[in-house]
Amino acid sequence: MSRIIEYIKDKKILILGFGREGKSTYSYIRKHLPEKELFIGDRNQPQIEDENVSVIYGENYLGCLGDFDIVFKSPGIAFLEDDMYPETTEITCQTDMFLRFCDPVVVGITGSKGKTTTSTLIYEMLKAGGVNTCLIGNIGVPVFEKADEGDDLVAVIEMSSHQLEFTKASPHVAVLVNIYEEHLDHYKTGFEGYVGAKLNIALHQKNNDVLIYNPEQDLTGVVDWDKVIRGIPTPVTFTSAAEDEFVNELWKSTEHLKGEHNRQDIAYALAAARVFGVSDEAARLAISGFGGIEHRMEYVGVINDVTYYNDSIATIPTAVMGAVKAIGNVDSHIFGGLDRGIDYTDFIEFLKNNNVKNLIGLPETGHMIIEELKKQGCTKNMICAKDMADAVENADKYTEKGKSCLFSPAAASYNYYKNFEEKGKHFKKLVQQLTK
Repeated sequence: MSRIIEYIKDKKILILGFGREGKSTYSYIRKHLPEKELFIGDRNQPQIEDENVSVIYGENYLGCLGDFDIVFKSPGIAFLEDDMYPETTEITCQTDMFLRFCDPVVVGITGSKGKTTTSTLIYEMLKAGGVNTCLIGNIGVPVFEKADEGDDLVAVIEMSSHQLEFTKASPHVAVLVNIYEEHLDHYKTGFEGYVGAKLNIALHQKNNDVLIYNPEQDLTGVVDWDKVIRGIPTPVTFTSAAEDEFVNELWKSTEHLKGEHNRQDIAYALAAARVFGVSDEAARLAISGFGGIEHRMEYVGVINDVTYYNDSIATIPTAVMGAVKAIGNVDSHIFGGLDRGIDYTDFIEFLKNNNVKNLIGLPETGHMIIEELKKQGCTKNMICAKDMADAVENADKYTEKGKSCLFSPAAASYNYYKNFEEKGKHFKKLVQQLTK
């Protein structure tokens, strides 16, 4: 029997949230315990035909947490109120259970931006090096799909702060690419809570584990690195990308990894792959076959002599600024989305002083930023678009021939879209519908 199932078989269980991960958790438990009584909680009524399942739904669906021994929480659900559950209730998730009870060796990757690229590069390098590996987690594949695999598998797991929030174990190789302000609306203590969740990737590591991170990132007053790396002997690995000749060689060999941030992602990936003995030749092979990440500075096409890029995954200012610099000839920039309380002071200064001529803002942060730019006397062509269709129409109208239009929002998508993927796909569809 799976050690996960052995641990939970006699406990009263709530699956909280019945989206992709919740359904995966249900399927995994049902596979091993076909007649166990289960409970599913969601704001909307879950549609499930199972006589051994009871559903809890509606506005007050979170009020039941104290009735259960174990709650499998889906990543998108935030616990913002005090005393939502007693100490006798264990809050967990697939990532936590995988790290605690499953056999595959885990490489975990987290960070505010770059974790998808870094995770994919590690996976590709390991695969090219002949390592039995898989790519799962926040990238879109629930980790329980590999929960019954043996220890000959190296599982590369992209980990979001939400998935790390309640973890009680850490991966053998932890890669912490960066920490910036993100998802502040998900945590009671804002940035402090967000950082605390991220650091769980390393806080439970053992003496034979490896942490790959950047101690030069300025998080003074937020992160005590000595506390984070306690108990982990050398090597605590960090590769300075700009000073590594081989990293520079890999970075320059592909058009799909433009920008300084991607050079750094290559360095992180190479450091992780080398833990498993991956050769430089295998790393070269992996980079040569890398086709880029959907929604990350993704080339959409040339329409009416304008090149369009979809960067919908860039939901914080730092990532957007990196994209603008990397692409280099951006004439129109579409940005904006849900207001999550992020400080846009530096971003506004960047927009005001860069060479982009047309600034097209989407509701709601795009409109707020444009209004602030007007107050500061910015004279660029600035448009408050009513929606994405209006934004793309204005980009087609104003972008200079031979230059680029970049959609890079610096905000979340949830005010009008389910996620950044849906928003990016809508942008691409509208661009492709433009008259050539």
